[in-house]
Amino acid sequence: MIKTPEQKWKESIINYRKKCQKILNVSNSIRYAGTINEYGRTLSGIIRPGKKPLLKSDQAKNEFFTISTLNTLRKKSSSTLGKLDYLLIKHQKVSVLVFQKNNITFYVTIESNEKNLSNIVDKIKKII
Repeated sequence: MIKTPEQKWKESIINYRKKCQKILNVSNSIRYAGTINEYGRTLSGIIRPGKKPLLKSDQAKNEFFTISTLNTLRKKSSSTLGKLDYLLIKHQKVSVLVFQKNNITFYVTIESNEKNLSNIVDKIKKII
């Protein structure tokens, strides 16, 4: 049976959601795991139960658009610098990890006091 584009889309969204849940399970210090497309639109996202979002809806849209634009611009230099492994953005309240695979960006926020980021990065890479 041939799948329709709509069925394929729904399956991919379900798979992204499952990956986000697996990412949340990596560490209790992970606050949020989400996927965004190359235009900054949220495909899936899960915030850890009991945590309040730090960004309002409009702020999150702007953040995701900024990250997707950065990734698009970085692609032009990847032939010279090599493929992007991950991006780490450290803020006072939270650290942001950004991974990219097949034009999909995985956006993960982690409590700023987490000391074992490299271990978390390695585990997330295996999931993605």
